[in-house]
Amino acid sequence: MRFKAKIAIVSGAGCVGPGWGNGRAIAVALAAEGATVLGLDRDAASMAETSARIAEAGGTFHQAVCDVTSSADVARVVADARARFGRIDVLVNNVGGSARGGPEEMAEEVWDAQIDLNLKSVFLMCKHVLPVMVGHGGGAIVNLASTSGIRWTGAAQVAYAASKAGVIQFGRVVAVEYAARGVRVNTVVPGQMHTPMVEARLAGQRTGGDVAALVAQRLSRIPMGFAGDGRDTAAAVLFLASDEARFITGTELVVDGGMSVRCG
Repeated sequence: MRFKAKIAIVSGAGCVGPGWGNGRAIAVALAAEGATVLGLDRDAASMAETSARIAEAGGTFHQAVCDVTSSADVARVVADARARFGRIDVLVNNVGGSARGGPEEMAEEVWDAQIDLNLKSVFLMCKHVLPVMVGHGGGAIVNLASTSGIRWTGAAQVAYAASKAGVIQFGRVVAVEYAARGVRVNTVVPGQMHTPMVEARLAGQRTGGDVAALVAQRLSRIPMGFAGDGRDTAAAVLFLASDEARFITGTELVVDGGMSVRCG
C-alpha cells in the first residue's frame, strides 16, 4: 500500500484492446496499492476494462475524457481534480504512439501530430499539474519515453524517436527546476513490449498484419528472449513514483530486456 491516501492521475489509462497496455497496467497497479486513480483518455470506452480490473481489486478509479494535446481540456480536467480531491500526488504521462517514416516520406502534418501527441502532451500535463503539486508540498511525476528515443530500434519513425528523446530531456530539465520545491520527475523508457498495440496497430503498419512475423522480429532484438508487457512498465513507474525513490530525480529507468545495450 505504498500509495495509500494518495491521488494519482494517469493519462492514456485506456487501451486499444484487451490485455495489459502500459496505461491500464499502471492505473491498476496504483489503485491496488491504495491510490485513488483518475484515468484520462480520449475514448471513454477504452477505460472500461481498466475500471473493471480496478473494481475487482477493490481499488478506487475515476475517469475523465481528455485530449491531452489540448490545453483547454487538460486545464479543465486538472481543475476538476483539484476541486474534487484537493491535491495531486502522482502524475503519470503515458500517452504516446508511433508513425512510420523518415523526413522525406513523412507528411508535415504527421510530424506535427506526433510531436503534439508524444511531447506536447507531457508539457501540457506538467504545466497544469505542477502548480497543484507545489501548492501541497510536492509530488512525483513519471513520464514514459521509449527506447526509440535513445537508440535505433528497427524502424524509421523519426518523429516518434525525436519526440521521445524530447520527453527524456524535458524530464531532466523539469526535475532540476522543481527539486527544491518537492517535486521529483523521472522517466521510464520501455522497449518493445508486447501490449495490445502490437495486434491492433503495429502489425498492420510494419508486417502487413502478420502479428507472428512482427513478434518474431521484436523478440530477435531482445537478449532476454521474451517480451515484457504493461505490467513490467507499471512496476518501474510505481517504484519511481513511490517514496522508495525519494532520492531519485532527473533520471531514466530502461525496461527493455537488455535490447538497448545489445552489441552487434
